[in-house]
Amino acid sequence: QVQLVESEGGLVQAGGSLRLSCAASGRTFSIYTMGWFRQAPGKGREFVASIEWSDDNTYYADSVKGRFTISRDKAKSTVYLQMNSLKPEDTAIYRCAAGNRGTIPAMQASYNYWGQGTQVTVSS
Repeated sequence: QVQLVESEGGLVQAGGSLRLSCAASGRTFSIYTMGWFRQAPGKGREFVASIEWSDDNTYYADSVKGRFTISRDKAKSTVYLQMNSLKPEDTAIYRCAAGNRGTIPAMQASYNYWGQGTQVTVSS
């Protein structure tokens, strides 16, 4: 099993920045991909970004490309999501996810482990 714990989100004004972190523990050697998904009020969960643990390949949703950056510290088993130029439509609960080999970056059903989620609110 892998446990994922996200940092606290927060309230930020539009145009501002926020960094989320997600620390993995347990059988971290089994992690192949880690990603972030988000769910806005009244909407379904959507893919935000992911990173492959072995080679740092990254993937982003079109809506966040150029504004968000995903990175990882393998020694700390931690993944980060740096969010810049935040918009009110980025308001959502952000959840970290980890998947074993075979995880498809944007396919939430392919991830094996999930964090509890953290609220990010962007005011206009």
